[in-house]
This record gives sequence, structure tokens and C-alpha cells, in this order.
Amino acid sequence: MTRLLRITLLGLVIVAGLLAAMVYSLTWRPEPKQTLPVSCVAPRAPTLLPGQALKVMTWNVQYLAGKNYVFWYDTADGSGPDERPTVEDMAASLDEVARVIREEQPDILLLQELDENAKPSHYQDQVTLLQERVADLYPCSTQAFDWKADFVPDRHIFGSVGRKLVTLSRYQIEHAERLQLPVPEANFIARQFQPKPALLLTYLPLSDGGQLAVLNTRFDGDAPGRSAVQEQVNSTVKLLDKFEGRGTPWLIGGDFNLLPLGQFLRLDAGKRGQYSPDSELHLLWEKYPMIPSNSQSSGIDREKWLTYFPNDPRVTGPDRTLDYLFYSPRIKRVEAKVRQDDTLRISNHLPVIARFLLPAAQ
Repeated sequence: MTRLLRITLLGLVIVAGLLAAMVYSLTWRPEPKQTLPVSCVAPRAPTLLPGQALKVMTWNVQYLAGKNYVFWYDTADGSGPDERPTVEDMAASLDEVARVIREEQPDILLLQELDENAKPSHYQDQVTLLQERVADLYPCSTQAFDWKADFVPDRHIFGSVGRKLVTLSRYQIEHAERLQLPVPEANFIARQFQPKPALLLTYLPLSDGGQLAVLNTRFDGDAPGRSAVQEQVNSTVKLLDKFEGRGTPWLIGGDFNLLPLGQFLRLDAGKRGQYSPDSELHLLWEKYPMIPSNSQSSGIDREKWLTYFPNDPRVTGPDRTLDYLFYSPRIKRVEAKVRQDDTLRISNHLPVIARFLLPAAQ
């Protein structure tokens, strides 16, 4: 080996090492299971009672970006002209999100896509901004990142990201965990900058000594034929099966990024690319009750149960269902709805709301 070749190889090794060190310092590698801090500002937040009614709402609030934009990711070819909303539009969206929450006043609120220190949302701490408006309703809360990096080299971002799942509760939260879900396959460097989908798991104590498990999630939108989404569903089903085996009542809500039965063929061909004809969500709905149910989201009144209104100028209204609540058969559904009438301009997702009855004491 010539001296020049040895020097060249050594230089390449040094450059590779520096690149790896830089990527390591800029990105986030969460543990598979992480205990999270729980905030309960009111020391006497009530404890759930067996058999009581419980109102739950899940809503992806789209980092408060609103509907006045066509972002680069809103079109299939990535040609959307907008890269981030204005501070003024985000303030208006925040006010509207707070208004809907205060009008509905769910007992448990599951939110997805609230940002912290992210360039696309002007480095806001959106969780704190929202909590300031609803602190009197929700003394207890916990939160978990599902995407975090000090720098993402994508030309549309070219800066920091920080996206969170947030659970707010009128009732005591005893314990919270972040559970990592499988991520899509990618090379080592690209994988470090990708979202890290997760389950935000909270345990709410019951007055009889039991617990209610509440989960909040946003599955990663993935191309059909790849395994990550199915693995995310499988991991979730296994956990729910464990709760059922232990006799622990549970609820899960969020943006699952998956279609219900019958909606794939109703979508225009150009919108089907990210979905599988055989929705991976069937692994959940075949075992556990779902809101909206398949008969609702694909039946004669299906328009009432659509939850997604993309920021695509070719789409004039909600055109698919991606957001759901699943629940233990031990829990009784009382009523449910998708709030559509006054939420179409707040986010590209619409809130799903349901009332339940918890299992009575044994």
C-alpha cells in the first residue's frame, strides 16, 4: 500500500468518524421504555370511580399550522409551496384549539403533534402555550416526544424538530411511560433523523385500587408493502392483550394514519399510495371495539365520521378516516362523534370524541 493511499484511507476514516459523531450529537435515541414525569398541579385532582362516566377526546392539532397553507408534504410530489406557518396563524389556531377544548371539556384529552423547539413552528413551546389556556380544566398531564433532533438536513426543514404526544387529565395520573414503536427501515444515518413513533402510556388510579390504562399515539405514515406500520400495530395489540389478560381496563386514541374497512377504494387513485388495500388496522378492529366503527366510517352516513381534511387544494373537505379510539370490551361505549362543523379550518385532522362507562367495582 502506497503512502498516499494510506493517507487517503486514514483521511476517509477520520471524516467518517467526524460525521458519525456529528450525527450522534444532533439526534435523539430514546430507550425502548422510559418512565416519564407526571405533572399534577392540583394536589387534590379527583380519583376515578369504578362505573363512572368518562369523556375522552383525541385530536391531532397539526402543530397549530392551520389550513391557510399547502405544505411541501401535502402534495404527492412534494411540490407544496409552503414550508411553515406564520406566528399569527399559529396564535389563531391555538385560540381555536383552546375554544373547542373548553366547549367539549373532555375528562381525558389525547393530543398529537404539538411542537417544542422546532424550526417549522418558530421554536414555540406549544404544550405550555396550550396549558396556559386550559390549566383550570386539566390539573394533570404528561408528554413524550415522537420526533426530536437538533438539526434535520432535509431542505424543507434545515433546522430543529420537536414533536410531542400530550395527555391531559382532569383525574389523577399515577404513572406514565413512553414505549418505543418499531421504525421504518433506513440506512444508519437517515434513521437517526426520522420520527420515532411511540405509545404514551398513562395509568390513572381507580378508587377501588385498580387502574385505567390510557394510551396516546401517532403511527408513522409508511408506504404499503413495508413492515413498520404492521409492526407498530402488532406491538400495540400485544400490549392491549396484556391489559386484557390482567383485567386492566384500557383506552387508546390517536392518529393511526390507517384507513378503516372500505375506504381505500373510495379514495381517488392518486391518494392511495401511502395505504395498503388490506388496512393493517384490521389487526386491532378484529379484536377490539373501534370508534368510528367500520360500519360508521364506510356506511351511508360515512361523511360524519371522516377525520382527515388534507391541506391539498384539490380537496374541498374531509375525505378519509385516520383517527380513532379503541377500548377494552370491559368498557361500555355510550355515545361518540367527530366534531366537524366548526373545526375544519383549525387542523388537517378533526377531533374524535366519545363517552364511556368504566367497569363497575367487582
